[in-house]
Amino acid sequence: MGPLQGLIIIEISGIGPGPFAAMLLADMGAEVIRVERPGGSMFTASHNPKLDFLNRNKRCISVNLKEKDGVDTVLTLLEKADALLEGNRPGVMERLGLGPDICLARNPTLVYGRMTGWGQEGPMAKEAGHDINYIALSGALHGIGRAGEKPAIPLNMVGDFGGGGLMLAYGMVCALLEAKGSGKGQVVDAAMIDGAATLMASTFAANQAGFWSDERGTNLLDSGSHFYEVYETADGKYISLGSIEPQFYATLLNKLGDDAKHFENQFDMGNWPQMKAKMTEIIKGKTRDDWDAVFAGSDACYAPVLSMSEVRHHPHHQARGTFIDDGDVWQPAPTPRFSRTNGELRCAAATIGEHTKEVLREFGFSDEDIKKRLESGAIHSHSA
Repeated sequence: MGPLQGLIIIEISGIGPGPFAAMLLADMGAEVIRVERPGGSMFTASHNPKLDFLNRNKRCISVNLKEKDGVDTVLTLLEKADALLEGNRPGVMERLGLGPDICLARNPTLVYGRMTGWGQEGPMAKEAGHDINYIALSGALHGIGRAGEKPAIPLNMVGDFGGGGLMLAYGMVCALLEAKGSGKGQVVDAAMIDGAATLMASTFAANQAGFWSDERGTNLLDSGSHFYEVYETADGKYISLGSIEPQFYATLLNKLGDDAKHFENQFDMGNWPQMKAKMTEIIKGKTRDDWDAVFAGSDACYAPVLSMSEVRHHPHHQARGTFIDDGDVWQPAPTPRFSRTNGELRCAAATIGEHTKEVLREFGFSDEDIKKRLESGAIHSHSA
């Protein structure tokens, strides 16, 4: 099932955002064949495949891309594929003999997806970096954090996964759709710095309109206000409030009862620090469960802050099936959802080289050819 069923995507194995993009495509039904180096990497070789969520729903072949026959193996697969996805530094694929020009010459309809931090060109293109660096240069990191404190690191969601992997998956689907009409492939240059900047579009606009200050932690959505904030409860846990609109703010005040008198002028920004201090005091007076009960079923824009160990047990997630739990491991279900062609979890991550022989046979390689490539070290197999 899945809306991308029938598409064949060759993934040159990497780390983080590349595998995440390929996971999103695989979750939606695409046949993703992961090309892993013999022995794998520090991120794939020693991990429990059942916990390798980024490589779920994929088959895996093991190919030595430093061998000519290894490169030829991938090029032969690409002749029947719809797309290739890779996450190496600029120039690496070209040096391997798998650059876009060579691959598109073998298959002119191929969509060639590239995942990098800085992009394929520019003065920093070939420099090393990680999520924190990309979001720093994009302007996103500066705006995350509290007043008077250094920027807070938002895990690696903004650069790696939101600005990177998600944008690459989106770009590849766009290019695949276009290729169906034009009959021509193209290169998708997905850079995490570009993606992070795009995620900041509304904030950049607010800043230029004079609505958003460069001073961190003083704005509507960055912990500056008392009604869009995280508060500690009596039991050392936390709750979140997001009561922005007047009707939701009115509901919040109604739920606070007699304490509402401290918060009558919602957008009196000069009084926000005092109102926040008072809200901190009030919320600290009850446990998180108490506040759950107070706000249950209301439009106050409230939610408890759940830990990773708690999240899958929440009734809303259980009702929606947000997580798949097989009793051994649990993980997020494929998303988004579709009314007819929903994505699904078909299999856990494959071991390195688990499907080498199987895939090559499907793509027309003879048993004799496979044997020769195994003997030369161009490919490796962990299957019968």
